[in-house]
Amino acid sequence: MTEGTVTGGPVAEGAAAGTPAAASAAMTTSVLLRAAGTIVLLAVFAAFPLVFTNPLIPTYGIFTLIFIAAAAAWNIFSGYTGYISLGHAVFFGTGAYFTGIATKDWHVPGSDVFALLLLTGVVGAIVAVPFGLVALRVRRHTFVVITIAVFFIFQLMAYNLQSITGGTSGFLAPILNFAAATYNNPFYYTALAIAVATVAVSWLIRRSRFGLQLRAIRDDEDRAAGLGVRTMQVKLSAFVISAAPVAMVGGLTWYFTISIDPTSAFDPLFDIAIALMAFLGGLGTVAGPVLGALLIEPASSYFQQQVSIGYIFQIAYGALFLVVILALPRGIVPTTAELIARLRARRTGQAGAAKPEPVVVSAETVPDTSSERA
Repeated sequence: MTEGTVTGGPVAEGAAAGTPAAASAAMTTSVLLRAAGTIVLLAVFAAFPLVFTNPLIPTYGIFTLIFIAAAAAWNIFSGYTGYISLGHAVFFGTGAYFTGIATKDWHVPGSDVFALLLLTGVVGAIVAVPFGLVALRVRRHTFVVITIAVFFIFQLMAYNLQSITGGTSGFLAPILNFAAATYNNPFYYTALAIAVATVAVSWLIRRSRFGLQLRAIRDDEDRAAGLGVRTMQVKLSAFVISAAPVAMVGGLTWYFTISIDPTSAFDPLFDIAIALMAFLGGLGTVAGPVLGALLIEPASSYFQQQVSIGYIFQIAYGALFLVVILALPRGIVPTTAELIARLRARRTGQAGAAKPEPVVVSAETVPDTSSERA
């Protein structure tokens, strides 16, 4: 008998579902859904201060956007390289002091201060170069210690360089003549622009060859160097890029809160907060730090408004960090994605098990009975 294959119905449909065309269609649908979700989220952010006219609510929104930008920027370096920095408050404080000093000495008026934030980002990146050249000469755990040491050096400088920083008194921002009903809007939309730009840069880096090199360093730095990655240059570049948005939001925070001093400019809780946000949402992902900031910062602001005892807030921060590290080490976004993938695989496996296998008929499998009939 000639060799042949008998297939039909359910099996053919299953085969069709696994074709490259079907996979491409599924991928296109996923991309369209993500794009639509991003557009909807941006529209919600844009309309937020127009819908909520109570000044307190947009204030929460401003600080949330500030921390979205800071956490996303921190993730560009620490999330992609695996080097956990506890010194990014250096850039936040530097940005705040530079914006304040420049505004005072250069007599920058009113809304022109918002344009000055671009230069603030450049200053933050410049400060990150010598900081990174020193700190990145060592590996991960020692790097954490050096970032903490540099942070305290900058904080002590802010306390003691009184002729420049104002010492413990700090200095105040100029009075703004914005309309009371829309006073928060310029700050809100500036924070939104910085946050969107930072997340967009994070997304571009993750999809680029540069991002692949960063993740190779995170997985195995020695092997990455052996494959030709210039690890020091790549790490330093990511460190400098991550510093600029943090400095910009530092300057914006000074202008919004009206005052700055060493304690608020160089706050160790700032470093803990952005690290916690990235860990909670998903370290090394684009959406993770955004989700973490959206969850933690509004709750944090509300908690601080309701509880007058400062150390309670610090204890809560530390406890939440411990819970996240122990119970959800990969973060919400990777854990959820893995769960969805498992559910899909389970459904696919059950559907495949229900389908009959194709029946293959060949001369080798069918016994020859012609001799018996003879």
